[in-house]
Amino acid sequence: MAILLLILMVVYFKLDTFISFLIVSILLGIAVGMNIQQISGSITKGIGNTLGPLVIILGFGAMLGKLVADSGAAQQITASLTKIFGTKNIQWGMALAGLVIGIPLFYTAGFIVVVPLIFAIASTTKLPLLYVGVPMLAALSVAHGFLPPHPSPTAIAEQLHASISKTLIYGIIIAIPTIVLAGPLFAKTLRKYNPSPTNTIFQIHSIPENELPGIGISLVTALMPVILLAVTALVLYVVPATSGLGKVMQFIGDPNIAMLLSVLIAVYFLGMKRGNKIPAIMKQLDEAFKSISVILLIIAGSGIFMQIMSDGGVSIYIGQILKDMQLSPLILGWLIAAIIRVCIGSATVAGLTTVGIMLPILGINQHIRPELMVLSIGAGSLMFSHVNDGGFWLFKEYFNLTIKETFLTWTIMETIVSVAGLIGVLILSHVV
Repeated sequence: MAILLLILMVVYFKLDTFISFLIVSILLGIAVGMNIQQISGSITKGIGNTLGPLVIILGFGAMLGKLVADSGAAQQITASLTKIFGTKNIQWGMALAGLVIGIPLFYTAGFIVVVPLIFAIASTTKLPLLYVGVPMLAALSVAHGFLPPHPSPTAIAEQLHASISKTLIYGIIIAIPTIVLAGPLFAKTLRKYNPSPTNTIFQIHSIPENELPGIGISLVTALMPVILLAVTALVLYVVPATSGLGKVMQFIGDPNIAMLLSVLIAVYFLGMKRGNKIPAIMKQLDEAFKSISVILLIIAGSGIFMQIMSDGGVSIYIGQILKDMQLSPLILGWLIAAIIRVCIGSATVAGLTTVGIMLPILGINQHIRPELMVLSIGAGSLMFSHVNDGGFWLFKEYFNLTIKETFLTWTIMETIVSVAGLIGVLILSHVV
């Protein structure tokens, strides 16, 4: 009932998501017999437990994405990869570029960065716009739903006590075939759609080619979090954690430290070395952190909701109801996230709300790898994007499509990502 009320407040009454979470959590607490002191304590605890492990990772992730975008590194990656792949295989180059750019950049920021590149490449190659663009946008969507340091998978991983490094590695393994299906293969069916975007879109800032950073440094800085987390995970797989090298790797592989090092490297190579002054770079970083304030509030709200469910005994009650269902927790988590996503629109809210429901079930099914649960919920949270999702309208307006065309392109692409992601998780669960 509380979740239905949350959906009603956000979708029908258009109330701010954080405020909706707070009101619903208070009402839920009262309904299960908690007094006001207990509810207040749960609110404080929920915010602290949820945001505490995330603020540094998400903050530094936003800063890294800002530097990668503003320096032209994202533009250089896209341009270089399309040159390498050529016109014949342009879709594969766009998909790879979308994945690389999508790892450090939050979805909306990544979308704004790559759209003018998509238009420029489609114009140069004379290929249909969606045929060129969908592979890149599918890759961005997959990164948003599956891969840390994006807010939803990172927050879900923290709540489930999943390894960020393993989540990233498993996520990339599943992401590759998912992107292939939802990107290049699906885009081959979209040649008949060739919209003409409005002229205002082409006014987005583009850096001259001779002023772009080199492809090597662009790739390394954009992928530095992935490099650090993956390398340390692999080294610790063969080196004892108690050894000198093992301790160093544990330090570097801590997500907070990895993100800090990544930002410092980007500050030097994409900022200072290109002649930018420290005050100007710091202003960029300030703007980047401000841009995720709304996301942090949504995550805080979900943390309050989960804490009230836990302290009020709701989670245990739900777990007892669902534990006898003949469904794998991986499928159940995906299904719950998908239902909430379709109802409420936000992938982040869908993912974080699902965690609170699934925690007691996972306590019973301890054989489920938490990293795979993160990916299952992440895949479900991308299901069937439609008119209540901001991404739907972003795609529609930028590509100048009708609502019907947006359903037949964007919505189907997101659904393919969601279903393929679940299939990938189920296959991987038999391997790892």
